[in-house]
Amino acid sequence: MKTYTLITGASKGFGRALALECAKKNMNLVLVALPNSGLEVLSEFLTNNFGIDVLFFEMDLSSKENCIHLYQEVKRRGASIKYLINNAGMLSNGLFEDMNADYFLTQININVSTPTLLTKLFIDDFKAYTPSGILNVSSMASFFHLPKKQVYSGTKAYLLSFSKSLRKELKKYGISVSIVCPGGMNTTARLCIQNRRLGWISRKSILNPEDAAKETLQDFFRGKEVIIPGFMNKVFMFLDSILPVGIKNKLTSNAI
Repeated sequence: MKTYTLITGASKGFGRALALECAKKNMNLVLVALPNSGLEVLSEFLTNNFGIDVLFFEMDLSSKENCIHLYQEVKRRGASIKYLINNAGMLSNGLFEDMNADYFLTQININVSTPTLLTKLFIDDFKAYTPSGILNVSSMASFFHLPKKQVYSGTKAYLLSFSKSLRKELKKYGISVSIVCPGGMNTTARLCIQNRRLGWISRKSILNPEDAAKETLQDFFRGKEVIIPGFMNKVFMFLDSILPVGIKNKLTSNAI
């Protein structure tokens, strides 16, 4: 039976870059993204240029029902998942008191509930096709307490903790669990413009998704637990470990 790598949020940005890197490694793919996101075009491109098998599903994974439906459709198509990349996520930037409750509840669903449920649904596949693995996409925001990103950072911190714990549980089966925590990336035109306005040091930390994806998959297949793409982001993590709390709080408060 053919095995596949399932990537959520695969139509654009980091997810698309991860799909391209996997295709270069001759990996069959199951791609998932929102309706009308161009996923069919991407799937045809990967099939025609890399000779791999690509299944694609356009659906909103913020609901439990759609996650279960995805699992059922993957099984109906006779595909087995060897690797799962939980990339789909929702960003936010605003004061908590101004945020719409429906928005951040959906954000919690897609950032927390969806990767957790998909991992549970496909766990028998991982056990049957070892060595296998799960890559959860968190963020550097999971390490910091950032104003205006309180719900987003919280959901990404959940993924960090969940992944580390799950890694210990699944190691005995030959299933590797990694967590990638990217910093800023030039994933959309709006973000490219926004990133150009950052200070010099911050601009140096911004990565193109293609570069981040390549480094991420290299570390993932080496079995690394926590992946921080980009040299400057590694420097930021080191500074976070040595700076006094008062200085860190002052720096993060500047985000307001």
